[in-house]
Amino acid sequence: MEIPQELADHIDEVITHYPVSKRSATLPLLHLLQEHFGYISEEAITWVAAKLELEPINVLELVTFYPMLRQNPVGKHHIRVCRTLSCALAGGYSLLDTFCKHANIEKQSGNHHAHFFKSADGKYSVEFVECLASCGTAPVCMINDDFYEAVSEESVPELLKKYQ
Repeated sequence: MEIPQELADHIDEVITHYPVSKRSATLPLLHLLQEHFGYISEEAITWVAAKLELEPINVLELVTFYPMLRQNPVGKHHIRVCRTLSCALAGGYSLLDTFCKHANIEKQSGNHHAHFFKSADGKYSVEFVECLASCGTAPVCMINDDFYEAVSEESVPELLKKYQ
C-alpha cells in the first residue's frame, strides 16, 4: 500500500491531536484511509497498527465493529440496508432483496447470511448493516451518504434512478 505524501503528512498531523494516547487516532486514520482508497484493506489495518504502535487485532476490532468502515471495495453507489430488529420486523430483509433485484445483483434468494453484494458492472453494492439509528422510521437505508426512512419496496426503482 502506497500512501501519497500529502495523505501521510495529514495523518501525521492528525496524530498530534491525540498526545495522551495515539490509539485514540485509530478511527480518524481509518476514515482518512477509507476516504482515499475506498475501503480498509488488510494492508491498511497492518499499516495503521504499525503507525500507532498497536497490534493489528486492535485495529481490526474497530474495522469489523463499525458499519461505516468497509473491508471490500464498494460499487460506485453503495447502499446500506439496516438489518437490526426494528428494520427487520418492518421488512428490511425483503428490502435488501429488492435492492439487489433492481440493481442487477445476483444473489441466492433468501441468503441473508452474506452481508455484502456487488453488481457485476461495479455500479452498485448493497450491504446489510447493523443499526442506522432510526428505529422509529424503519426500514431505513443509506445510498452513498444519503439517508432514507420508511423505505418501501415499491420506492426502490425510483430511489435507484437518482443514482444512475
